[in-house]
Amino acid sequence: MTFPDITPDLKTAMPELRGRLLANQSLAELTWFRVGGPAQVLFTPADEDDLAYFLKHLPQELPVYVVGVGSNLIVRDGGIPGVVIRLAPRALGETSAVGDVVTAGAAALDKRVAETAAAADIGGMEFFFGIPGTVGGALRMNAGANGGETKDVLVEATGIGRDGTKHTFSNADMKFAYRNSGVDPSIIFTSARFRGRITDAGAIRARMNEVQAHRETAQPIREKTGGSTFKNPPGNSAWKLIDAAGCRGLKVGGAQVSEMHCNFLINTGNATGHDIETLGETVRERVKQTSGIELHWEIKRIGKS
Repeated sequence: MTFPDITPDLKTAMPELRGRLLANQSLAELTWFRVGGPAQVLFTPADEDDLAYFLKHLPQELPVYVVGVGSNLIVRDGGIPGVVIRLAPRALGETSAVGDVVTAGAAALDKRVAETAAAADIGGMEFFFGIPGTVGGALRMNAGANGGETKDVLVEATGIGRDGTKHTFSNADMKFAYRNSGVDPSIIFTSARFRGRITDAGAIRARMNEVQAHRETAQPIREKTGGSTFKNPPGNSAWKLIDAAGCRGLKVGGAQVSEMHCNFLINTGNATGHDIETLGETVRERVKQTSGIELHWEIKRIGKS
C-alpha cells in the first residue's frame, strides 16, 4: 500500500521547516503490536516552534494524527492517509523537577516522569511507573494505573492547535473523565506540569517497586501487546467479563487474547492489524452476549482497513 507522495509540495510550502518529513513510512515498527500500514506523511518536529510552524502552514484538508511510542495503538493495515506526527524524545522528551513540581515534554515516557519525581523526593506520581506510554498520551487519555490517574497530579498542560497557535490548559480545562479528556482532539499536547508532595525517598521507591512487580506478575509485558484493550465498565472489570465469556486464549489469525491477563491482546508473531481488531470485536460481541455489558475500546485504532 502506497499513497501519493506529497512531501515535495509540503517542503516547498514550508521553507523554514526544520523537522523531518518522510513519505509512505511504515508505522508497524513504531507500535508495540508491530502491525499496520504506512503513513502517507510522517513528520517529526524539531521542537515545539517547529510543530507550530508546520501546523500553521499545513493545508487544512489534510487529516492529522499523533503517535507517541505506539503502546496503546492499532494502526490498520491500509495505512493512514494524511499526516502522522511523531513527537521525538530528543525534541520534546525532557523532564525536570523543582520543589514539588515535575515538568515534562509530551514525548517523555510516563515512567521517566515517575523516576524524575522519585529522584527529587516527590511522591504521588509512582503510578506513572506502571504506564507504558508518553505524557502526551497520558494527557489525552487521563492515563492511570495502580490507583492513580493523570488528573490527580496535573497542574497544567500546553498544546498546539491545528492553526499553529499555542494553548495552555489548567486541570479544570482538561475536562478529565475516565480514560479521556475533553480537550479539542485537534490539540497536540507538547508539555505538562505535575505537582506531587515531598515524601520519604524510601517510601517512594517501595511504591514504585510494588507497581513494577504488579506489572511483571499480572501483565504480558514481554509480548507484542497494546496494554489494556477495553475500559473497565462502571463497577466491573473488563478482564473478568472477558474471562467469563470464555475468551481467555481465544485466537484470530496471529492475534490472541492473553492467557496471563485477558484484557490484553497479543501478536503471537504474524498477526495483522485486521486480526487484532477482529479479535477485539469478537471479544466485545461475546461479552455482550454473556453479560449484556458492552465493552468500549481503550486502545486507539486509526487508519484504513
